[in-house]
Amino acid sequence: MGDTSLSRPGAPEMSQNFESIQTRTLHRRSKMFWHLMLIIGLSDPLAFGQDKPAVDATVDPGHAALTAGDHVRHIVIGERKRTYIVHVPEGYDAKKPTPVVLALHGAGMNGSMMVWFTGLNKTSDAKGFIVVYPSGTGPGSFLTWNAGGLIGRFKDERVDDVDFIRMLLDELATLVNVDAKRVYACGMSNGGMMSYRLAVELSDRIAAIAPVGGTMATDIGEPKHSVPVMHFHGTKDEIVPYGPPFGPAPSFASLKGVEDSVLTWVKSNGCDENALSETLSKDGDKMKVTRRTYSGSKDGTDVVLVAIEGGGHTWPGRQLPISFLGRSARNISANDLIWEFFQMYSLK
Repeated sequence: MGDTSLSRPGAPEMSQNFESIQTRTLHRRSKMFWHLMLIIGLSDPLAFGQDKPAVDATVDPGHAALTAGDHVRHIVIGERKRTYIVHVPEGYDAKKPTPVVLALHGAGMNGSMMVWFTGLNKTSDAKGFIVVYPSGTGPGSFLTWNAGGLIGRFKDERVDDVDFIRMLLDELATLVNVDAKRVYACGMSNGGMMSYRLAVELSDRIAAIAPVGGTMATDIGEPKHSVPVMHFHGTKDEIVPYGPPFGPAPSFASLKGVEDSVLTWVKSNGCDENALSETLSKDGDKMKVTRRTYSGSKDGTDVVLVAIEGGGHTWPGRQLPISFLGRSARNISANDLIWEFFQMYSLK
């Protein structure tokens, strides 16, 4: 009789299979971790953490006028000390009103990390706007934003981050020459969700927003003013999915998908629901990027969706060494597209 014993893989093959299984397991655990972080970012009632200042920033006491460079500021609200970093661009002229961009970090980050994550300081210096990196609240160094969409006690126990941003803008106007008609907000993930909330509740002070990898987590209500929106999202984002959130929705929060978020603002701004679509990437690029523009509103407040095919939970134009967040488009720059969009708008 022939040999009827079962064949067994050799040691090298077993090692490769084990490494493959181990890699997939770690990847799944990473995704599960960040899904959990996102939920905590929406729901955690604890709010007592502070972030560490940027290494090269100056902590500024008092209310002296700020000059070019990086500055750490603190605002005391009740018994809580809130922190934000201000980058005043090179060539800043205190005699001229200067536009401001609020850059809101994602869950588990802080203002200092958002500086590194986006690279917006370089864009600030090149284009001449002030960029501000506020920090959220949370346990220890795990900071998040109260982006809305919560129900019951979860809603009641969260920090009022809209009020914090309002107070931040009030204080900032005493430190630098702010062009109050050109204050904008962008954000990553949970920070993008917060920028949507600011558009709803601070539409009298925010001229336009640009969420990146963050969908709406709040009801739109009735904003005082129409707000232009430019939304960036990767189609392979596994942290904040492009489509409707997968799995059963948490009972304490609501979260829209990308298309729902965008169309909500298309309707609110009164834009034509027939969009103009264009391809931003070039033939041969590894990642296809399309821009869909909804225009036609009475006051010219467009809504734009920039979709990155195969893109992950990343900031386009930036390639960071965090592989489980997915692929990042390098053939476009979110910073450049955001500033190009923001320049089109100012408060009436």
